[in-house]
Amino acid sequence: MSHDAINLDAALASFDDLWSPRIVTRVNDYDVRIAKVAGEFVWHAHDDTDEFFLVLDGELTIGLRPAAAPETSVTLHRGDVFVVPRGLQHRPSSAGASILMFEPAGTLNTGDHEGEVPDHITRTIGTALTS
Repeated sequence: MSHDAINLDAALASFDDLWSPRIVTRVNDYDVRIAKVAGEFVWHAHDDTDEFFLVLDGELTIGLRPAAAPETSVTLHRGDVFVVPRGLQHRPSSAGASILMFEPAGTLNTGDHEGEVPDHITRTIGTALTS
């Protein structure tokens, strides 16, 4: 691990791909990932882990499908955080935002989604940030 500080603005400026998280650092066994997002993601769940979201810029809406309740959503603005509990079906969407996520290393961003993913989404466990 580097002993240099990581500027998130510079890190975000280093790539243009949407829904393709970059790993900026690791904390114990957790990745700290950043991503640029626009459009809709796929409905999915992570059975073994919660998923932490921090909106760095823009607005992010997360659709939620609780097991025994009606579908709902939460809208996050710059500086807002939200944790999707493990096992909860969810689908992020945005007109355009930059986000930071915190999750165990090796977590697949599309979780349990088994179908095709749209072309604007990269199914990944994260990509190392390159300068």
